Amino acid sequence: MAIVKPFKGVRPPKSIVENLACLPYDVMNSEEAASMAAGKACSLLHITRSEIDCEPGIDIHSEVVYNKAVDNYNHFKKEGWLKGDSQAKFYIYAQTMDGRTQYGIVGAAACQDYVDGIIKKHELTRPEKEDDRMILTRYTNANIEPVFFSYKAVEEIDQIVESIVKSQTPEYDFTAEDGFGHHFWVIDDAKTNQEIERLFKEKVPYTYVADGHHRTAAAARIGAEKASQNPNHTGNEEYNFFMAVHFPDNQLKIIDYNRVVKDLNALSSSQLLDKLAQHFIVEDMGTEIYRPSQLHEFSMYLQNHWYKLMAKVGTYYDNDPIGVLDVTILSNLVLDQILGITDLRTSNRIDFVGGIRGLGELKRRVDSGSMAVAFALYAVSMDQLINIADTGNIMPPKTTWFEPKLRSGLVIHDL
Repeated sequence: MAIVKPFKGVRPPKSIVENLACLPYDVMNSEEAASMAAGKACSLLHITRSEIDCEPGIDIHSEVVYNKAVDNYNHFKKEGWLKGDSQAKFYIYAQTMDGRTQYGIVGAAACQDYVDGIIKKHELTRPEKEDDRMILTRYTNANIEPVFFSYKAVEEIDQIVESIVKSQTPEYDFTAEDGFGHHFWVIDDAKTNQEIERLFKEKVPYTYVADGHHRTAAAARIGAEKASQNPNHTGNEEYNFFMAVHFPDNQLKIIDYNRVVKDLNALSSSQLLDKLAQHFIVEDMGTEIYRPSQLHEFSMYLQNHWYKLMAKVGTYYDNDPIGVLDVTILSNLVLDQILGITDLRTSNRIDFVGGIRGLGELKRRVDSGSMAVAFALYAVSMDQLINIADTGNIMPPKTTWFEPKLRSGLVIHDL
């Protein structure tokens, strides 16, 4: 069963939270981070992307950059921009997008649960990204940013969250520049905190990494590293835990993650359509944007036209957690067999576009001439994600896109 416990959060005062809170480190490059932090001395990007305060062009994985993150973290504390809570507690973090709100419990997950498979993953990690976040955690001795977890909904936990949300004014409540709302409650009542911890231990057999596989893996490695360095290690030290926001699965919605390809692999448009017809029912939908409406249906944008592609029976395997996925169908039957793209992780002929940018972005990329064809997919469901994690499978690259992204800086977990 899952171990999730309260912790003494390090948080900003209400007056600066909007300027301090920022998007996660991995959704931007250095130039974008510098632009986002411009005029905001207290932006957490000075810690999570501390290269913005170093010489231009510096190696973002250099010791200078990590030391700058530590200096800035200490400076934030000295200035009172970050202050520690005196008691361990849980927090509620809610996000609103398009009129829909999802409510998560912010708590400290156990590193050992990741080792033991209680915390389940569905993606592979890249060593260089994992190392980067591990080193930042080692230098700052803190989980600066939370990871995004899910769990199968528990009615008793939902009731506690609903009671607090209805009866308490949120500690933080703001709408970010992207239009998404962020709401944050502090749970001060000791009995409520104890009850939440008990419910996770008794009612939640597994938790699932939704977004943040690299930070999760890095946190587990830091826990093991610190344990090996402590001759009096007991397993109860704070470094044995890391910060995660736990959302019930029935409140989450995965959005589509689409593909654009630079060339047609020496095929003409008519030849591509002919080859697609072997495995798909192909229908020209005209010039208006067309969005897939069901599993195994795709849309393709090619030469100013949108096409509906319906996978023929026998081209997918609904009883196979991976074979049922539309990303698998597209990868095997189109990207590999027809367009000659065999490795999505390394090919420079393909790019990926999060559904948050809309299908208009696919059209723009093709119309600009930078891409030759675009494919839109029907979004993966939470049931599919959990099934893949439960069966020990790994999703193909760039399968899930969660939105809104968690804002970093609402609370930090000191180790």
